Amino acid sequence: MNKSTGKISRMMVCVIATLMLIAAPLHAAKKSEHPDTPEPELRYKGAPVPIDADQAKESISPKAPKLTPAEFKRAKSLYFERCAGCHGVLRKGATGKPLTPDVTLKKGTDYLKVFIDFGSPAGMPNWGTSGVFSKDDIDIMARFLQHEAPVPPEYGMKEIKASWKVIVPVNKRPRKQMNKYNLKNLFSVTLRDTGQVALIDGDTKKIITIVDTGYAVHISRMSTSGRYLYVIGRDAKINLIDLWMKKPDNVAKIKIGMEARSVETSKYKGYEDKYAIGGAYWPPQFVIMDGDTLKPRKIVATRGMTVDTQEYHPEPRVAAIVASHEHPEFIINVKETGKVMMADYSDLDNLKVTTINAARYLHDGGWDSTKRYFMSAANKSNKIAVIDSKEDRLVKLVEVGKIPHPGRGANFKDPKYGPVWATSHLGDASISLIGTDPKRHKKNAWKVVRTLEGQGGGSLFIKTHPKSTHLYVDTPLNPDAGKSQSIAVFDLKNLDKPYKVLPIAEWAKLGEGPKRVVQPEYNVKGDEVWFSVWSGTKEESAIVIVDDKTLKLKKVIKDKRLLTPTGKFNVYNTMHDVY
Repeated sequence: MNKSTGKISRMMVCVIATLMLIAAPLHAAKKSEHPDTPEPELRYKGAPVPIDADQAKESISPKAPKLTPAEFKRAKSLYFERCAGCHGVLRKGATGKPLTPDVTLKKGTDYLKVFIDFGSPAGMPNWGTSGVFSKDDIDIMARFLQHEAPVPPEYGMKEIKASWKVIVPVNKRPRKQMNKYNLKNLFSVTLRDTGQVALIDGDTKKIITIVDTGYAVHISRMSTSGRYLYVIGRDAKINLIDLWMKKPDNVAKIKIGMEARSVETSKYKGYEDKYAIGGAYWPPQFVIMDGDTLKPRKIVATRGMTVDTQEYHPEPRVAAIVASHEHPEFIINVKETGKVMMADYSDLDNLKVTTINAARYLHDGGWDSTKRYFMSAANKSNKIAVIDSKEDRLVKLVEVGKIPHPGRGANFKDPKYGPVWATSHLGDASISLIGTDPKRHKKNAWKVVRTLEGQGGGSLFIKTHPKSTHLYVDTPLNPDAGKSQSIAVFDLKNLDKPYKVLPIAEWAKLGEGPKRVVQPEYNVKGDEVWFSVWSGTKEESAIVIVDDKTLKLKKVIKDKRLLTPTGKFNVYNTMHDVY
């Protein structure tokens, strides 16, 4: 497979914001093959890794079955596109089990072929019976897994600096806003498979411009001032977009590794807009940069010991990053070790990092309503880690449902239990409400005070707003099209009432396609909710806007440029951590 073919293959594999197959979806596995693993979890597996397989150094093992050079090349491409997201680039294990030769040689080729073909109840997708892998592919992969894992190159300061480019110098940028847009109500919308973001005017509902970015933008974040928009692609490219320009566009860009997910900016008083940080999956590290130019300043590796078995892990990937409001610190989730790193950016030459033991595998999360406590999902431990950003310590690990995936979560007041933060789940239909007020509601603090039942498993995002009386829960990974194409809405004034279902995809009036509905996002006033209706690159997608007061359709945004829309980030809400 040449580079162009590999790129096309990755473009064809669509995964929901964080990681699902669309263009080549997993077919529904027979229940007998996966009795303990719900299909939403299976759909979450197999995210393609945006690492060029040709760059990974091959290591032939004498005791392993032979592979021709062509077979080895094919196997590397298959592994990075289908397996590395779960088992890790180095095959040391992540959410999936280790696939290193000390394990695989003992199993043998025949066993591995059956395993790859049919999958397992523990969550291994059935790559063969689903039609994704051919018989030849299965045979090649079974032999490949018995060799040492090909290792991608490191990516240090030399490579990072070589990728860094200031397109518009700071002294040549506008000194004031040069356009008439209401920037507080602007939306940055990920166009996942085009390597772009659409900037949409929240007032007029029209696309302002399309900006070229990295592949499969994962998140958008705002500088504290609201002027700069930072986006990071899964290929580890960070783009800095100046919203003050007459036509907002890139003013700087950089690549911090070969695969990544997270970007954030400094928010502590006196450091507003001063620094940005990007977290990489490969190499496992984070990079601190100047906020206005992306000039790289500091690289910190995250390799180290796990929190439970205290064994060395060579590939602990950086997941969510948030900026502390209590100290000049970035709070960094390290997925495979289960540790939270508090990096003090007040003195980069003498960087101080406080390490907090939480649980594996740390993924996404967000602030409670006071912005003191970071609520972080350890998705395969079925826990939420509560981190006190003022005292830099773990408060508690809270048991929740199966595979929590909150996005940033949702803050509101429960009529009975007071302030809560909520998460939905990938692995079951539950929605866990955790008490977050240790002062006025001490007996309810840091425990699940209420569990709601949603439409089903496969949820990726949950959202509300301080001015709203509704809670929206998506289910884009649910195998039932009726559920993946709709939204469940709860009445926050009466949580005992059944949820309402809004047929978002039906309202969009699109043609063929998956039409999965993902990620609710409010406008600045908190009276509209925007949803992505996401189909494939050759199918029509849309943004559907709902009136939050009436729960009626308000607007459908359609445009031929609006391809594979996923994440949406309102400027004001993102600036102020409103969720």
